[in-house]
Amino acid sequence: MRKHPEADLRLKYRKFMEISLTISLSIVIIVFLISKEFRAKEIKQEVTQIIVEVEDIPQTEQIKRPPPPPRPAVPIESEDPDIEEDITIEETLLDLSDYDISPPPPPASAIEFFAYDEAPTIIGGMAAIKKNLVYPEIAQKAGVSATVIVLVGIDEKGGIILVEVMQERPKGLGFGEAAMDAVRKVKFTPGKQRDKPVPVKISIPVHFQIKK
Repeated sequence: MRKHPEADLRLKYRKFMEISLTISLSIVIIVFLISKEFRAKEIKQEVTQIIVEVEDIPQTEQIKRPPPPPRPAVPIESEDPDIEEDITIEETLLDLSDYDISPPPPPASAIEFFAYDEAPTIIGGMAAIKKNLVYPEIAQKAGVSATVIVLVGIDEKGGIILVEVMQERPKGLGFGEAAMDAVRKVKFTPGKQRDKPVPVKISIPVHFQIKK
């Protein structure tokens, strides 16, 4: 059997393709012409202007150093005939016999203190300390009593080389200073170790009592 030439689509394929392509191109051209014209937009970019301000810097003032002191003048022999040629300065002798020029005692921290077999004693006893004791004015007006324990360092000759406050109750009213001043004014016999005088430390209680 054979197909009729009018019913055979393969014979019309090429013709249909040409017509379809022509119609498609025509539609594309018409759409391109109808559409709006493309224009690039101009974008304006703002540029920030930087202003550099130059400050007027004042000129530094240089401090002038004072000139050096003048050199001492060289002595020139005077031509005045009335001035004596030689002037003798009389010698002056100082009499130091009335002054104690013995070297100061060494500091208490450099002295070695020993244990004693025979304790030093106060010449005149505690009455000598009470005699020199001055009651602080503030404490006396307030009617406050106190007890101060004073540490005393005594050398091998009985001299006082150390005075410190070990305990003061109450504090802050001047009892410590008053007790030390009273102890400094008394004299001691030296402490002994095996019948030999040696530097020692002792503690002395000083009582402040309001007389009623």
